[in-house]
Amino acid sequence: MRITVFDNIANKEKSEAVDKLITQSTPRQDFLLLVILSVLMASIGLLQNNGATVIGSMLIAPVLYPILGIAMGIVMANSQLIIRSLGTLAKSIAIGLGTAIIITLLVYPPGGIHAFQLTQEIALRMDPSLADVAIAIVSGLAASLALVKPQLSETLPGVAISVALVPPLAVLGIGLAVQDFVIASNALVLFIINILGIMFACVMVFSVMNFYVQRSEAKEVIKKEDKKLERETNGDSAKKK
Repeated sequence: MRITVFDNIANKEKSEAVDKLITQSTPRQDFLLLVILSVLMASIGLLQNNGATVIGSMLIAPVLYPILGIAMGIVMANSQLIIRSLGTLAKSIAIGLGTAIIITLLVYPPGGIHAFQLTQEIALRMDPSLADVAIAIVSGLAASLALVKPQLSETLPGVAISVALVPPLAVLGIGLAVQDFVIASNALVLFIINILGIMFACVMVFSVMNFYVQRSEAKEVIKKEDKKLERETNGDSAKKK
């Protein structure tokens, strides 16, 4: 039986996917706020060994979009989209790490680091394996399909949970805060595995779907979103004055 999931993808669907991807990966204030809230939730859940809270943090995390943006930029050979998405991802990582470190130090002040307890939820993010590579690749396939196929868009929350980008980032911050570099290094490896696995899968899917032909449209959307971001930034600066 022939798989037809990549067939008959209209240019309209591709254009909408490009527009959504670039819009959702623009580092606006609401994007960065969601990063803070998701890492805050994840950190609390990890420290309190509350799996439900950790899962909830994954649902509101927007970090997946800039990774998809990098993959799309690679397929389109669009250096502007790659650099833009890398910048958004870097900001997300920096803000996420800062949030995790701050919340950990509030729970375990510098003088009370010795009281830190390794919870099961933290330990789960300290043992990267080949299974994690497979999960990241499958998650990337699901994420790219859900982005392009409107009828699959409702599956994105489930994809966000399977991707699990925020918990390793939060564990990395926790490890740095309590000065446990075994925790930090293992979490960093898992975080990198997730990013590379997702990116690899998305590059494959976007290539098969021939997103290169949407290259000029991507440039226009980037220009539009950058103007919006500039107006937002200038508006905030004017208010401060």
